[in-house]
Order: sequence, then structure tokens, then C-alpha cells
Amino acid sequence: MKKLLCLAVAVLVASSATIAFAQRSKSASSSTFKPFAVYVENASKENHYAPSGWMGDYGDLKINLASTESPRSGNYCIKITYSGKMTQGAGWSGIYWQQPANNWGEKKGGYDLTGATKLTFWVRGAVGGEKIAEFKVGGITGEFPDSDSQSVGPVELTKEWQKYTIDLKDKDLSHIIGGFCWAASKDDNPNGFVMYLDDIIYE
Repeated sequence: MKKLLCLAVAVLVASSATIAFAQRSKSASSSTFKPFAVYVENASKENHYAPSGWMGDYGDLKINLASTESPRSGNYCIKITYSGKMTQGAGWSGIYWQQPANNWGEKKGGYDLTGATKLTFWVRGAVGGEKIAEFKVGGITGEFPDSDSQSVGPVELTKEWQKYTIDLKDKDLSHIIGGFCWAASKDDNPNGFVMYLDDIIYE
């Protein structure tokens, strides 16, 4: 009986130690997470993910990753032009930043971003009043899907740079192939729009 009691106590102590270690590891992971950029500057080695997932009326879109039109920081920012012509008849458009490029969940890829608590990004419109339905992290499905998703929106842009945050606390970021995404509709933007993005960073 004594042996059984000692064994039970040993198992309980070991289990408690394992749980405590896991909690410490999770806490350490959060506290040691280093900023992980989707975009900070054109052709920067710090950039991750490719803006390859064009959706909806993809023929209505143009993207310039090296725009010099008043970047928020550095020498360049992203310029996105949406014509609103409904080239594919969808009535909406959007772009996913993916890893690897063009990965819609049919192949392995992505990054383990465990420890990040938010994605921050800066955005402005050319004239103000541009309406973006959502900005998003994750959400790609398929055989190898994103482990979670989170979004913010709708958002109405101004002519000045504004910072937005997607809260990722308590999200499973162990496998994120869709690092960043936006989507907008023709109904909200009948004449299309020009939008600028900069400093898209997981923190």
C-alpha cells in the first residue's frame, strides 16, 4: 500500500512539473517573440509571405511593392489600385499574402508564429473614404489549412496613415500560410480606390 501511495504521489508531482514546464514554455515563447515582418520595405530580407493570392475580380487589381508616394517609413510602401470594373464579374477583390506563393492549403508551408499577440499595420487611402471590408490573418483552408484566423473590419480609410491592430491573443498561430489579407467590394467602392500599406508586422 505504501508503495502504491508513493507511486501515486510521484506521478502527481511529475504531472504538476510537466504542466508547470508547459506553462513556463508558453510564457517564455510569448515574451521572447521577435517582430516578424510581412512587409517593411521593398525587397527587404525581413519580409515574409508573397502577395500572390489574388481573389475575386483579380483583373481589377494592380500592386506596386515599391511605391515612393509618401511611405509611412523608409523609402517605399505598397500601393494597391482597385478599378472596380468587375473584370471577372465577382463584385469584389482581395489579396492574400501566402507562404509559399500561391499556396491555398494544398501544400505544406507557412510559419509557426506562436508567441505573437498581434499583427499591426499602417494604411491610408489616396483620397479618404475608401472602404475595406476586412483585413485578416489566416483563414485559408485545404489539406494543410491555417491553424486559426482573425480579422478586423470594416475599415474606412483616411488620407493620413492610420495604424490598425489585429488581436491574436489566444489564437493558434502554429501554422499560418495566409500571413495577411484584405478584401473590398465594388458596392462599397463603385469607382474603385487606391490604397497604401506599410509596416505590416507580427509582434
